Amino acid sequence: MKLQGAVIIEQGVTFAIVVVKQSVTNYTSKIIRMRQQLQPFFPNMPIILMSQDSNGTPHYYGRRDIVEFLKTVRLDQIPWKEFHIY
Repeated sequence: MKLQGAVIIEQGVTFAIVVVKQSVTNYTSKIIRMRQQLQPFFPNMPIILMSQDSNGTPHYYGRRDIVEFLKTVRLDQIPWKEFHIY
């Protein structure tokens, strides 16, 4: 499986952002399940899920302090890369 995401260190906190479809972030149960599935690939770090609405506006789901930080960051400032997860 291929994922778009990033691992970021900000103010001593290492966290992962993973791009998902909006259908995942529409339901709390799907958010929880996706984070659980991703945890082995991003051990010991908070996982933030990001989806975009029809206007391309990003919406972040995860730890509140990290989400608030990400709201101040432009998408093109995030060091996106492709992760291959098996």
